[in-house]
Amino acid sequence: MGIVEKLKGAGKKGSAAKIILLGAGGILLLLLSNLTNGGEKAVTVEERDYTDVAQSFCKESEERLEAFLENIEGAGEVEVYLTVGSGERYIYASEKKLAESENKRDSEEKFVLVGGNSREPLVETVETPQITGAVIICKGCNSPVVEERMYRAAAAALDLPTADIYVTIMK
Repeated sequence: MGIVEKLKGAGKKGSAAKIILLGAGGILLLLLSNLTNGGEKAVTVEERDYTDVAQSFCKESEERLEAFLENIEGAGEVEVYLTVGSGERYIYASEKKLAESENKRDSEEKFVLVGGNSREPLVETVETPQITGAVIICKGCNSPVVEERMYRAAAAALDLPTADIYVTIMK
């Protein structure tokens, strides 16, 4: 005889047993749904190839700066080499919860997920790589006036101190 048949035949005495069994079944279902995360898969953030991003950013920045510096009077032909401190960086949107009590402070942070079946974290900001230094060679740098202009223009364009820039004569 199964559990359901026993409960049907239990009468008034079995009413308490019915309620307890139904309650236990409900709790079991809640526990199972929490363990399976509602049928959603865990999100893994795809690794990005930061060196490729940094190199392409660097190359594009070098070309733009070369074209800009060649417009300085007396500069002539210009070549630029830039160094980059880190690759492109993604900042993901998150929800933060703070719980405070008298003696304790707890915080929890979860990423905001978007998408249908393949849920991914929501990108809030993309930070470009940081340029940390520059080497500039040009044909007209035998003139101290042109060299100074190159230093100042590169420092302003790259937002770098002149100590992180080296300007020299092209052979």
